[in-house]
Amino acid sequence: MKMKKFLFGFLAVISMVTLAACGSSNDSTSDSTDSWKTIEENKKVVIGLDDTFVPMGFKDDDGKIVGFDVDLAKAVFDEYGITAEFQPIEWSMKENELQNGTIDLIWNGYTVTDSRKKKVSFSQPYLTNEQVLVTKKSSNITSDADMKDKVLGAQEGSSGYEGFTREPEKLMDIVKDNDATLYAGFNEAFIDLKNDRIDGLLIDRVYADYFLKQDGTMDDYNIFNAGFNEEDFAVGARKGDKELVDKINEGFDKIQKDGKFAEITQKWFGEELSMPEK
Repeated sequence: MKMKKFLFGFLAVISMVTLAACGSSNDSTSDSTDSWKTIEENKKVVIGLDDTFVPMGFKDDDGKIVGFDVDLAKAVFDEYGITAEFQPIEWSMKENELQNGTIDLIWNGYTVTDSRKKKVSFSQPYLTNEQVLVTKKSSNITSDADMKDKVLGAQEGSSGYEGFTREPEKLMDIVKDNDATLYAGFNEAFIDLKNDRIDGLLIDRVYADYFLKQDGTMDDYNIFNAGFNEEDFAVGARKGDKELVDKINEGFDKIQKDGKFAEITQKWFGEELSMPEK
């Protein structure tokens, strides 16, 4: 009997140690283990994106994922002989997807913010952006002050909506219901703006400029600064992925020097741009 009790107790202890070890391993993977060696060995990196965010990453008429960030990521990982694969994700769940290991990186017009710095490690910035308000010219809304008691739209989980809630004195305090109508993607938001279901749309300038030019309706809309500071786009990685982030930064330096970055900006924005200074 004593032997049975001993064996039962011993097995229980072993089980608890094993479970604890498994839990420790999962935590280590998400918080401290660098992914670079695995990515280098597998010759593949999985990048999460919102596949409706033109011109950064979106599906073309043939259903192929294309865009500025797509070309940029390919150029960086080509330097290491690594294939970049692109995984569409729910943008509001992007950090969860990263921590769960579904994706290796968030790379899709991902704005650097203080709150996001607590969750991810950022690469160096590669592009500057600003949040703008888009309104129909027929509405006569030409400034943020004109949005008083008007219906505002924004993307859920976007840096624009984050700024909207972080600095309520800019817009939140004046718009109708002191909040915004939230959308999973900007395409749906533009449809509602066009059909007067919202009065203004808080959005990234790069998206607004590209979308309206491609849509041929630029002359029908006002685009003006929403009152927030300029932003930086960067790549988001897990906190432990220091070497992976270093490799991305090294890749940025290489494609900046050899002119590939300028070629990609010319292709998508119609002008040669340089990365922001470090």
